[in-house]
Amino acid sequence: MLLLAFAALLLVVFAVARARQRAQLREGTLLVAAVVFAALGVLQLLVQSDPDAAAATVSVVAVAVPVLVLVLAVFLITNGITMLRLEGRSLANLLSLIAGVALLVFPFLLLALLAWGGLGGFLVAAVVVLVAGYAAAAFVAFLVSSLLYAALPVPRRPRAIVVLGSGLVRGEVPPLLRGRLDRAVAAWRRAGRAGGEAPVLVPSGGQGPDEPRPEGEAMAVYLREQGVPDRLIRPETRSLNTRENLEFSHTIVEGIGGSGPTLIVTSDYHVLRAGLLARRRLPGARVVGARTAAYFVPSAFLREYVALLARQRWMHVVFALVFGATLVSVYAAIFLV
Repeated sequence: MLLLAFAALLLVVFAVARARQRAQLREGTLLVAAVVFAALGVLQLLVQSDPDAAAATVSVVAVAVPVLVLVLAVFLITNGITMLRLEGRSLANLLSLIAGVALLVFPFLLLALLAWGGLGGFLVAAVVVLVAGYAAAAFVAFLVSSLLYAALPVPRRPRAIVVLGSGLVRGEVPPLLRGRLDRAVAAWRRAGRAGGEAPVLVPSGGQGPDEPRPEGEAMAVYLREQGVPDRLIRPETRSLNTRENLEFSHTIVEGIGGSGPTLIVTSDYHVLRAGLLARRRLPGARVVGARTAAYFVPSAFLREYVALLARQRWMHVVFALVFGATLVSVYAAIFLV
């Protein structure tokens, strides 16, 4: 019952965090942890009341998990090949392929470590399982957090709409960036239909070394072509990354005046990280995502996940140790009591 009580406590904390309606990694972590502890609590009750049913449940899970991992590995490898064919060779485009191959290699690595024999091989295998398990759990929490944040209500009458740049192709707006701009224009038109003063659009992006003009300028041209009046377009043309996008756009938004929240438009896979960065650089802003081509999504989410891990690497080292200690404690609570 202790595990079920802890799951209920996690759900209460999740509800409190959810009520704040902010970009938070903790929401996905709390919800996933609550579901896992609830499942473990049910398993504990089965072990105590019906050992045969508990053994059958464990057997089903033991068969289902490798099958699901194999299906996921094949999907990621196929997606990685598609990314290479359509987007070209780069580390970012290789992420889904690397992840798929890693999933296939993982069981053979464990078998090799155990075949090595001795306490050393066992300990190394245990550490590998711990790191892989934590990485998988952290990715699921990140994915759930992204979905939860994307599901929050979108303000219908923002005072400003900031569009984050994503790179030009030969000086022109490519499909990925066009999707963001189209989502921004749709929000601008919806705000106009809601009445009141029309929001200002802030296309944000500087000039990269391989770009003939700043992204903000090219984005502003596209917005004019979609019927947005020039007086409502305030390009930001200095930023070179998301952090600078938000910081420099904040200055422009503050100069606009007026009331109402700020709406930030990016791609769907980038919503959570942009929301986390915006909490300090554009307080009170709400980030929404434009749809991305389906084949692009797996690698894009993996890239965002890796970026968040790198940004908070020491915190994740501590969490991984806590994760390992929790697994040992839960195992003892279920099978050794």
